[in-house]
Parts: sequence; C-alpha cells; structure tokens
Amino acid sequence: MPQIAQLADTYSSQIFWMLVFFGITFFLIGRGMVPKVMSTVELRDKQIADDLAAAQAARDAADTQEEAWRERENANRAEAQAVISEAKAKAAASSEKKLAAAQKRLDAKLEKAAAEIDAARESAMAEVEDVATEAVQDIVARLAGTKVDKRSARSAVKKALADA
Repeated sequence: MPQIAQLADTYSSQIFWMLVFFGITFFLIGRGMVPKVMSTVELRDKQIADDLAAAQAARDAADTQEEAWRERENANRAEAQAVISEAKAKAAASSEKKLAAAQKRLDAKLEKAAAEIDAARESAMAEVEDVATEAVQDIVARLAGTKVDKRSARSAVKKALADA
C-alpha cells in the first residue's frame, strides 16, 4: 500500500505540525482564555459570598430591630394595661362615691318616711283611741244607761288594744 510507504516520509512533518497546533491551542486557550474564565468565576464567587454576607448582616439587623420593636410593643402594652387598670380603679372609686351618696340620700328619705309613718300611725292610733273611747262611752250609755267618764273609757280602750 502506498499510503503506508509514505508514512515514514511524512511522519516527522505530521508530528511537527501536530505539536505546533497543540502549542498554539495550549497558549491560546490555556494561557489566554482559561485565566480570564477563572478570574470571572472567582469574581462571581466573591460577589456571591459578599451578597450572602450582606444578606446575613441585613437579616441580623432586621432581627435586632424586630426584637427592639417587640420590647417597645410589650412596654407599650404594659403601659396601656396600667392606664386601663388606673381608669378602672378611678371609675370604680367614682361609682362607689356616687353609690354611697345615693345610699345616704335614700337612707335619709327612708328615715324621713319611717318617721312620717310612725307619726301617722301614732296619730291614727290616737284617733282610733278617741273614736273607741267615744264608742265605749256611747255603748255603755245605751246598754247600761250610765255615763262613763272619758278617763275610765280611755284606760279600758288602751288595755283592750294592748291585749290585742
């Protein structure tokens, strides 16, 4: 075969050109493009790490602010509860005073009404005694035909009312 016979003549020239192309490829890609790609990858990795650090710092700051807000909110809530409790206490004291004043007025009216009732009862009892005394005098005069003095008739009426 003629191709195999030429192989020895062209072998060294093919190896030379193969080394030239591999050398050019090595220097163009290995020394030219790969370092640029690697620096871009390193820059990207650094930027990602910086962004992650900034995000973590922002998260920490947000957590700190949230904690401070919660503390302020709890303090405000406690203060509001204190104000509400104070207002309830004042309202209860005010209501207690108003109720006490109203109770005093009612007690005074009750005492006055009881005194009026007692006075009316005594007046009614006196009138009943007077009417009963006159009735006793009348009855005795009609039945027995004698007159009883007013003092005796009154004492008999009082005795009868006391027994009843």
